[in-house]
Amino acid sequence: MENTYNYRVVRQFAIMTIAWGFIGMLVGVLIAAQLIWPDLDFGLPWLSYGRLRPLHTNAVIFAFGGSALFAASYYVVQRTSHARLFCDKLAAFTFWGYQAVIVSAVITLPLGITRAKEYAELEWPIALLLTVVWVAYAVVFFGTLAKRKIEHIYVANWFFGAFIVVVAMLHVVNAAVLPVSMWKSYSVYAGVQDAMVQWWYGHNAVGFFLTAGFLGMMYYFIPKQINRPVYSYRLSIVHFWALVFTYMWAGPHHLLYTSLPDWAQSLGMVFSLILLAPSWGGMINGIMTLSGAWSTLRSDPILRFLIVSLSFYGMSTFEGPMMSIKTVNALSHYTDWTIGHVHSGALGWVGFITIGSMYYLIPRLFGRTEMYSKKLIEVHFWVSTIGVVLYIASMWIAGVMQGLMWRAVNDDGTLTYTFIESVKATFPYYVIRLGGGALYASGMLIMVYNVVKTIAAGKIEDAKIPALPAAAAHA
Repeated sequence: MENTYNYRVVRQFAIMTIAWGFIGMLVGVLIAAQLIWPDLDFGLPWLSYGRLRPLHTNAVIFAFGGSALFAASYYVVQRTSHARLFCDKLAAFTFWGYQAVIVSAVITLPLGITRAKEYAELEWPIALLLTVVWVAYAVVFFGTLAKRKIEHIYVANWFFGAFIVVVAMLHVVNAAVLPVSMWKSYSVYAGVQDAMVQWWYGHNAVGFFLTAGFLGMMYYFIPKQINRPVYSYRLSIVHFWALVFTYMWAGPHHLLYTSLPDWAQSLGMVFSLILLAPSWGGMINGIMTLSGAWSTLRSDPILRFLIVSLSFYGMSTFEGPMMSIKTVNALSHYTDWTIGHVHSGALGWVGFITIGSMYYLIPRLFGRTEMYSKKLIEVHFWVSTIGVVLYIASMWIAGVMQGLMWRAVNDDGTLTYTFIESVKATFPYYVIRLGGGALYASGMLIMVYNVVKTIAAGKIEDAKIPALPAAAAHA
């Protein structure tokens, strides 16, 4: 056993990544449709928008994204360490425990059992299980690094390690509650302190769960897919430390024009603007890895997913700091512009880097040289790209329009538009958003079919660990 990599748990997480991805996108399509046809809840409380929306965010971020991060980190840490995962049983526990957390969310959120905190809705028994699973995850990951046969720790593992440690800290602090029953608890924080802790958690969940972890995937799978070393290893290290330091301070930009002290709001804005530099450093490093081999993009749809994800990453990490500027935020906050921004990151960056990485992994995990159909990957890419563009463009336009309508005043100081007029004006953009989301979900369905056919024609086998590790940092 010790002379082979543990691909079993990687296979399990990879399969669930694709399954949860399709389910999460499907729920997103349903709630997007509910904003056009409210009766689509069929009068059932557990199908109401308010209950399905947190189900959608949890399914996409934690079920789809989280499973992808487990799969990728377990694969990468083994390959770059030339060592089997530390403790197979503990690794298996992380899979079944994490899936139990997700299934619990699927049951409790539609029932209205929630802490009502963004990205932290799950009640205390589920949050407690997640803590145990996460500690096990850390033990497996860092235990594998400790037994590595290669002295150097490749930069992808730095990002995975930071993601694991910081997410644990964020979760434990923000999930500090006083249980009053089996399915009800109250935060130990109150008032503006509770809001500050929540958005310290919320923004850094984006920073470390949805950014640092997926940058670990970027730093491994793009060089591997193109078979070239990363453009600048020195830049990757600078990128890592600058990102890790700066991200932690940006949370207050979610609370501009609230009762949070003005100095804290300004601090969040300043660090958000500084954050642009390390973010773009990472984007440039990934894209420049293709330097001299741009023609590969024409024939490799997997590489196209990986590289275009970086374009969305660059766009999102420019837009985010701009939206944190107080004068811009006065226009954008509480509008659909924010929804467009979130989804350019979630669908464009997280979705595309995950899809590309899974297309790389699946054949190798099931004894195949390539996916069942390269043509279907090509179709998936274009369907998803068109879907993302329709989605985010419609929300950008709708958001700016909403902000302008809400702040428009007549000469006598009265509001020019009623709120319902802004809702009516937004309706066409919701239709376009639904179309874009449906295209993206269709792309996930194409992927499901392609993966099923690939697995059916493949065979389960674990790769052997090289007896004499190469001098290079990653295998």
